[in-house]
Amino acid sequence: MKLWGGRFSKDPDQMVLEFDECIEIGNRMYEQDILGSIAHATMLGAQGILSQADTKAIVDGLNGILEDARNGKITWSVDAEDIHMNVETLLIERIGEAGKRLHTGRSRNDQVALDNHMIVMDACREIISLLTALNTVLLDTAADHLDTAMPGYTHLQHAQPITLAHHLMAYVEMFLRDLRHFEFTYEQADEMPLGSGALAGTTYPLDREKVASLLGFSRITMNSLDGVSNRDYFIDFISAASLTMMHLSRFCEELILWCSSEFAFIEMDDAFATGSSIMPQKKNPDVAELIRGKSGRVYGALVGLLTTMKGLPLSYNKDMQEDKELFYDASDTLQHCLAVFTAMFAKVTYNKARMAEAAMDGFTNATDCADYLVKKGVTFRDAHRISGELVAYCIKHGKILSDLSLDEYRAYSPVFDLDIYDAISLETCIGKRNIPGAPAPEAVQASINSARARLEAFKAKFVQ
Repeated sequence: MKLWGGRFSKDPDQMVLEFDECIEIGNRMYEQDILGSIAHATMLGAQGILSQADTKAIVDGLNGILEDARNGKITWSVDAEDIHMNVETLLIERIGEAGKRLHTGRSRNDQVALDNHMIVMDACREIISLLTALNTVLLDTAADHLDTAMPGYTHLQHAQPITLAHHLMAYVEMFLRDLRHFEFTYEQADEMPLGSGALAGTTYPLDREKVASLLGFSRITMNSLDGVSNRDYFIDFISAASLTMMHLSRFCEELILWCSSEFAFIEMDDAFATGSSIMPQKKNPDVAELIRGKSGRVYGALVGLLTTMKGLPLSYNKDMQEDKELFYDASDTLQHCLAVFTAMFAKVTYNKARMAEAAMDGFTNATDCADYLVKKGVTFRDAHRISGELVAYCIKHGKILSDLSLDEYRAYSPVFDLDIYDAISLETCIGKRNIPGAPAPEAVQASINSARARLEAFKAKFVQ
C-alpha cells in the first residue's frame, strides 16, 4: 500500500503505475529533495513541532541516505512512485517511527516545488559557468585577431570590411545577453515555496524564512496557490536555453559556411569533423551541424511546456509532472552543446590571407568612396550615386575600385584626387571606423575590455 493509501481499498492498476511512473526523471533530483527534507526537519525541530530526538534521527538518517545515494549504493524503486516517496520510505525503513514524522507540515506539492526551484537554480549556475568559459575563449581569440581583415555581410553578400575580432565580438555580446537571461531565471527561481502545503499552507507554526536561509534562498513565496502551481521559472529557463541555442546555431551556420571551399576562411580540427564512407576527400563539420540541429529540440521543449501549462486551473495538476522531463532534456542538450562548441571553436584555424582577399571582393569599400566624396563637399545622395556608377563601371570593365586611374575617377566627379586611394584602402576602411562598437582595432579592444569586466562580474556571482 502507498504511503498515501489510507483512503484506498486497493493498489493502483499496474498500467497506472507504469503510466504515472516518474522515478527515472525524479531520481536526478534526489540531492535537492534530501537537502530540502533536512532543512524542513531541522526547522520542525527548532519550532518544537518535532522532538529533538526525532529531529536528530531524521537528519542523521537523511544524511546517510544522501551519502549512500552519492556513492551509488541506492537503487530507487518504481513501486515507491517518485523520488519523494522513495526517500521517505527508505528513511522509515532505516530509522523507524521517527521517519513517519518527516512529512509533518508539508505536501508533496510544495515539496516538489521546492526541488524544482533548486534544480533550476543549480542548472543556471552550470549554464552560466559554461557560457563564461565560452566567452573567455571567444575574447582570447578576438584579442589575437584585432588586425585580421574579413568581409562583413548583409543578405550574405559582401558589405563592408571588418575584422575577425569584430565579428567574434558580436557573438560575445549575444552570449553576454544569454548570461543575463540565466541570471534573471536564477532570480526568478530564487524563492522558497515550502510551506505552501498542498495549496493552502498549514496550521503548523512553520518558520519558512529559516528553511529559506538553510537552503540558500533569498526570499520565500508569498502565495500558497502560486507556490505549488508556478512553473514560470522552468519556462524562463527553457526560453533562455532556446535563445542560447539560437545563438549557437547561427554561429555554427557561419562556421559551416566558412570551412566550405567557397569561403575557405577556416579549417576545422580533425577531432571535430568526420569523413565520408564513399568520398575520401570529404571533411564534414558534423559537430557544428549537430549543434545547429539540436536547437529545434530545445525549442520543442519550450513549446511543449507552454502548451502543457496554458489551460491549467489553480492550483496543482498532475499535468505539471511533464515539466521536469522537458527541463532536463533542454538543460542537458544546452550543456552538451556549449561544452562541445567551446572545445571545437578553440581548435579552429584561420586562413588570414583568404579572409583579407575576400574583404576587398564585392566592392566592400564603395561606402568609403562615397564618404570620401561627402568629406569633399558632395551631398551624400550624389556621392552615393557617383560611387554606384563607379561600381557599375568597374563591373563592366572587370576592375575593382583601387584599379581605376585618377582620370577614370574624375570622369565621374572632379573632386577626386590622389588621396582617394588611401581613403579606400583596406587599412583605412577598417581603421578609420573608430567610434565605440565599430571594427577599428582600438574600438574592438575597448569592447574586449568591457566584455571581460562584465564577464568577471558573472564569474564572481555564480562561478565557484
